[in-house]
Amino acid sequence: MTIDTHVHFWKYNRQRDAWMDGMKILQKDYVPDNIASTLKRNGVDGCVAVQADQAEVETRFLVELSKTHSFIKGVVGWVDLRANDLNERLEHFKQYDIIKGYRHVVQSEPDDFLLRKDFQEGVSALKPYNYTYDILLYHRQLKAAATFVTLFPDQKLVIDHCAKPDIRNKEIAEWSKWMKEIAQQPNVFCKLSGLFTEAAWKEWSPADFYPYLDVVFEAFGTDRLMFGSDWPVILVSGYYVQWKSLLEKYMENFSEDEREKVFGANAIAFYGL
Repeated sequence: MTIDTHVHFWKYNRQRDAWMDGMKILQKDYVPDNIASTLKRNGVDGCVAVQADQAEVETRFLVELSKTHSFIKGVVGWVDLRANDLNERLEHFKQYDIIKGYRHVVQSEPDDFLLRKDFQEGVSALKPYNYTYDILLYHRQLKAAATFVTLFPDQKLVIDHCAKPDIRNKEIAEWSKWMKEIAQQPNVFCKLSGLFTEAAWKEWSPADFYPYLDVVFEAFGTDRLMFGSDWPVILVSGYYVQWKSLLEKYMENFSEDEREKVFGANAIAFYGL
């Protein structure tokens, strides 16, 4: 199976979705019916729906969508990992098998946020429920992430969007150093997603991404990399088919087994789809 590990859905709300300012194409509703034909056309069998808003209502929204759209194979929701009643909330959401893990928008937090004890305690509460944790951050936050990942050797962790390297300015050295260090933790995976929007919007060429792909493929290997589109955010800078085709072209000399892992098998194993 081919699995897209990173798709978002929302009913656009101008006040809540202020982060979309300057990205007019995103300022409308994006629901499963909007991507169904795209997935089919690109030979994608299913997707993981990932939270975009930090509220429990977001988690319930994605769960409800999954009930009527069978191609949603898993949900990465949001729960307040610093709440005093966290275990009660996790116990509540346990009733929904479709929820595979959780995410916090760390990229909007201070650079040392991952080092905060209350947040770390929250992440440690996920393991007994076999939940995954998606690490969404900017490249400048990687130093803190490198420490963070060493604290959870038994927790399934995944770096979203390759930690958003500064492709636009072709900066790679510092990002590469920390990504290689993080990859030394065998429980940490990485999503091949979100890179179009880190390059010059709609002015990139495939060659812009190859040095960054070289780094993560060498560091994580094909056992710990997962294809993701970051739809619909990808539309700011390109099209779904362009990203999937770019990755397929990059991997054309890899074995069939390696391609199957990156485009589906790793996602099924990581998220328990």
